[in-house]
Amino acid sequence: MFPKPLFEFIFCASIVAAVPAPAAAPASLCAAVHTIAARASTEDPGPGIIGALVTQVQNRSSQTVSTNSVTYPATLTNYPSSSAQGTAATITLLTNQANACPSQNIVLVGYSQGAHIIGDAVAGGGGLMVGLGPATAPVATTIANRVVAIVQMGDPRHVIAQSFDKGTSALNGLYPRGITQQYSSTLKPRIQSYCDFNDPFCASGIDTQVHLTYLDRYQNAAAQFILTQIGG
Repeated sequence: MFPKPLFEFIFCASIVAAVPAPAAAPASLCAAVHTIAARASTEDPGPGIIGALVTQVQNRSSQTVSTNSVTYPATLTNYPSSSAQGTAATITLLTNQANACPSQNIVLVGYSQGAHIIGDAVAGGGGLMVGLGPATAPVATTIANRVVAIVQMGDPRHVIAQSFDKGTSALNGLYPRGITQQYSSTLKPRIQSYCDFNDPFCASGIDTQVHLTYLDRYQNAAAQFILTQIGG
């Protein structure tokens, strides 16, 4: 028989060993970066061609990058209604994401009508003067400021001579952004908006091929911009 002190030590140790170790804290469900992609008019649901930019960022970033897409009609028929629905859907996605993941960096990317709606989400949309129906308010400033990068390609709301304009356009788009719907001083340095001369939608031109080929010309530059904004 063991001496009493040794027996008590062995008995207590066996009890401690039988108690399961505390479960490890669950890993965060929030990636370091989240992208919201808005497809162009007439594209199938999902990210559309702008998804190639998202994939490039995911592949090159040293961080975890999650993504989802705006669900909206993306039609050219009844464009004001389609874009209004897209803007509202973007605001909902953006707000939900910001609230669910308070420390996450958010990126918005959009092509054509998709570029239009992500801009309207953070700067205000609509506008009877340009044929887009009633004006709509932007997302709350506290939410908008969570967006660290915005990339637009072929935005129909393009306005020339803006600090964030990229490309060769010399004319405004079909629905130029009004003076009451401008991007905040916080967001302007976080935007790159690509529009080239003769694009029918963002530059009032006549060459549809210009509008369809922005990724051919600018995908690498746009990806590098996003990577810089999110910190690699």
